[in-house]
Amino acid sequence: MPTFTYKAIDRKANKEISGSVEAANQNEAMASIKKNGLLPTEVKEIKGKAANAANKLKSGAGGKQINIPGFGNGIKPAQITLFTRQLSTLQDAGLPIVQSLQILSDMQRPGKFKATLGQVTEEVQSGSMLSEAMARHPKIWDKLYTNLVKAGETAGALDTILRRLAEFREKAEKLKKKIIGALIYPVAVMTIATGILTFIMVAIVPKFEQIFRELGITLPALTEGLISFSRFMADFWWIALLTIFGTSILLKFIRGTVAGGAMVDRLQLHIPVLGDVVKKGSVARFTRTLGTLVTSGVGFLDALEITRSATPNIVVQNAIASVRESVKEGETINEPLRRSGIFDDIVVNMIKVGEETGELDKMLIKIADNYDEEVDAAVSAMMALMEPALIIFMGGAVGTIVIALFLPLIKIIEQLGGGGSN
Repeated sequence: MPTFTYKAIDRKANKEISGSVEAANQNEAMASIKKNGLLPTEVKEIKGKAANAANKLKSGAGGKQINIPGFGNGIKPAQITLFTRQLSTLQDAGLPIVQSLQILSDMQRPGKFKATLGQVTEEVQSGSMLSEAMARHPKIWDKLYTNLVKAGETAGALDTILRRLAEFREKAEKLKKKIIGALIYPVAVMTIATGILTFIMVAIVPKFEQIFRELGITLPALTEGLISFSRFMADFWWIALLTIFGTSILLKFIRGTVAGGAMVDRLQLHIPVLGDVVKKGSVARFTRTLGTLVTSGVGFLDALEITRSATPNIVVQNAIASVRESVKEGETINEPLRRSGIFDDIVVNMIKVGEETGELDKMLIKIADNYDEEVDAAVSAMMALMEPALIIFMGGAVGTIVIALFLPLIKIIEQLGGGGSN
């Protein structure tokens, strides 16, 4: 079914608005617009590439509207990424920015994002720049996002910038999903193992204790220790919960301070195996963010400041701040990176070559691509080490419990066997 764009007067608000509607012909389109209480002043059919782009976004294979997934009023990063990809498609097809925003706004499920996108659309329609309208909602579109959009608007290449931004977000989310996915298995195994061991200690061990007490035998030290620990868990389980809760609150408080956050982030980088994943992930994020900003035409000092604010690791933030001060004074960026201890020599040297050849943006993206692959390898290595470590832990815990419970039984059997021979 053809799609028509229109301009109409909203009689209630007494202002001109624009949008799109699907209809069999122009007369039906005008009738549909009038049904909504609008007075159409201009109705045109979208043809060719623009129509295909709009229909592709609005409809799936079965002709049903595609809704961006979400939960309640929460806005997921994937939702913003999908919006960016769709907006870049519409801009590449040649649709006006207001019309593109209205199409995407109509596609959203009722919620916070739909309402916010409606506000942005109204502001742009009133004459505001898209970047300015988005900047008023920093929790949805961060500084990195709005600065890239601003660069695209200034250069007249918004479709290209949005495509780069969509690719940047997609790769960042892919990297995050890989790390989280790698941690799901060990966390699930540890949770199940903790539940099983807790059940054994609280429900099974007390039964053995009662049997041993009725038999009146002297228990080995290992068995005594196990029974004492079982009693502690049964009587003071709330202490364990308070300890976990208190530790999490304390860590959150420590991370909230500059010194504490830097200490925690530095410790993360030195954790065996996991620290390597965090380090490589931080380098990949830094180089891809900076490379995307520089490629999009953002000034280098501004790009460094935006990259610093978009970096979660405080140690890396401090390194970027040192780089910015160095560049501000007319020096190179490679030496501050080398001094930080986070960036490997190969990264520093590649950046140095990029500076000397005038292709720093391309070199940064190349480094990011390489480090994405290295993160994959580091995650695989971490998983390869975690699986046997979890097996050893489970085997050791269950084996200790079994030995502790069966030592008194073996002693009883030996006593019965000795009594029978006499």
